[in-house]
Amino acid sequence: MLRTHTCGELRLADAGKQATLAGWVQRSRKMGGMTFVDIRDRYGITQLVFNHEADAALCDQANALGREYVIRATGTVAERSNKNPNLETGDIEILVSGLEVLNESKTPPFTIEDNTDGGDDLRMKYRYLDLRRKAVRDNLMLRHRMAFETRRYLDQLGFLEVETPILVGSTPEGARDFVVPSRMNPGEFYALPQSPQLFKQLLMVSGFDRYFQIAKCFRDEDLRADRQPEFTQIDCEMSFVEQEDVLQIFEGMVKHLFKFVKGIDFTDPFPRMTWADAMKYYGSDKPDIRFDMRFVELKEAVGGHNFGVFDAADYVGGICAKGCATYTRKQLDELTDFVKRPQVGAKGLVYIRCEAGGTFKSSIDKFYSQDDLRAIAALFQAEPGDLILILSGPMRKTQKALCELRLEMGGRLGLRPHDVYAPLWVIDFPLLEWDDETQRFYAMHHPFTSPNPDDIPLLDTDPGAVRATAYDMVVNGIELGGGSIRIHERELQQRMFKLLGFTPEQAEAQFGFLMSAFQYGAPPHGGLAFGLDRFVSLFAGLDSIRDCIAFPKNNSGRDVMFDAPSPLAQSQLDELNIALVEPKK
Repeated sequence: MLRTHTCGELRLADAGKQATLAGWVQRSRKMGGMTFVDIRDRYGITQLVFNHEADAALCDQANALGREYVIRATGTVAERSNKNPNLETGDIEILVSGLEVLNESKTPPFTIEDNTDGGDDLRMKYRYLDLRRKAVRDNLMLRHRMAFETRRYLDQLGFLEVETPILVGSTPEGARDFVVPSRMNPGEFYALPQSPQLFKQLLMVSGFDRYFQIAKCFRDEDLRADRQPEFTQIDCEMSFVEQEDVLQIFEGMVKHLFKFVKGIDFTDPFPRMTWADAMKYYGSDKPDIRFDMRFVELKEAVGGHNFGVFDAADYVGGICAKGCATYTRKQLDELTDFVKRPQVGAKGLVYIRCEAGGTFKSSIDKFYSQDDLRAIAALFQAEPGDLILILSGPMRKTQKALCELRLEMGGRLGLRPHDVYAPLWVIDFPLLEWDDETQRFYAMHHPFTSPNPDDIPLLDTDPGAVRATAYDMVVNGIELGGGSIRIHERELQQRMFKLLGFTPEQAEAQFGFLMSAFQYGAPPHGGLAFGLDRFVSLFAGLDSIRDCIAFPKNNSGRDVMFDAPSPLAQSQLDELNIALVEPKK
């Protein structure tokens, strides 16, 4: 080895020892006849000391070092006089007696510090430099610990890790597939898996009753902070189980990771909330329950007062922001502008201030008396000093906008701290959702989700009312994972395909192998998948999953370091029998 110790290893107990360190120059400082160089590796930073009086040539060599030079230094460990409490090695320094430059470096395009001056695109272009920053490196080390501990936990419960194929057949349901042309089969294409769903079900048919995989998945969809075109799932499946068994096993895993990684011990069972209640009280199937501020429905309470905005609306609902009656006109205008943003989608905002002495000030004073406003405030259990915020319009659209407003107010009031965690299970999702444009049902999760046994008779009479045996794990408004009990009977699966608009021929072409497998004794089975990237970013307190992925794509789905995607040479296209056409404008 070129080193005897790492740059984060030496302590005061090592004083007097000879040590050789290797790493990158973080920074250097010249003070009189002394030169101080900080050397960095994956493990930490150690200060090197060069004394011009003791060895002028060596000191001159140190003065010539640039940032990110790769060096090897040998010397004696000594107690540091001006200790640095911010460094684990801050009690010691190395009095250098020998220095070797292993490689020089150009000046980096941005400073390699926790608070760098590099913008996102620049850091992504030079990601190999960005990964040298401690903040990013710590995220990847956290990811390693979580993946390693997940494997250990599941192994102890008898789960087997089985790899499944990356080149699969295309299944149009769900997000768009990434497709891969086959040279050996001209005109035909593989797809990259959106999840290992079908394979893990086949493994259950094969008798592998407890499977897991930390699996790469691919979806060609628009990107956002918690979404990348390629992502990683902790994918799990079990045989001979019901919903309660799956929830218990994986609630245990989540609790174990919280305790192992964050030192947080959840002793009580995680709360459970039906999808219907999540939408009614929070306007989201992934509610953030770190704070209350539940929706109150007001349609009946506010109707009949000749206020057309409310009278014509399908839905009227509001939230109560405690202690915010002091909001100024400017602050209320800011909230109005917020709800009018295209991504929020409301047309306007109504407010009611609950003032001292039991009086009320509102933007709808013209239509509602003090008694009317008092009755509305009572529905919120509002107190003097509180601010009621109300939206109206189409039901689902308005609930979504009110959800965004609730989260905005929670952020403004400091009710969403990164170091507080509020997990819950959301259960009883609808099995199907209706699309007005295509005039057909779609599976809310996927076509293999089992309907609630109590609702199976409704499949023929009222499909939209059928509940799924499905569940999501939500923490702080983030969907960490989800799953379901699967259909394991051929006849029920055929009924599901028919409801989703598949002809028998289409179902056979896309899923014939699964239907065939179901004829050979498929056991009852179910499972779930956690998003590892989201899990790590939650624990790291990140707003985006990009900084817990070693080499992520940017918001346009591009790898700016490799400049991918990129055009293919004509010879490659010819070999694949592919002709390009101009994209439609």
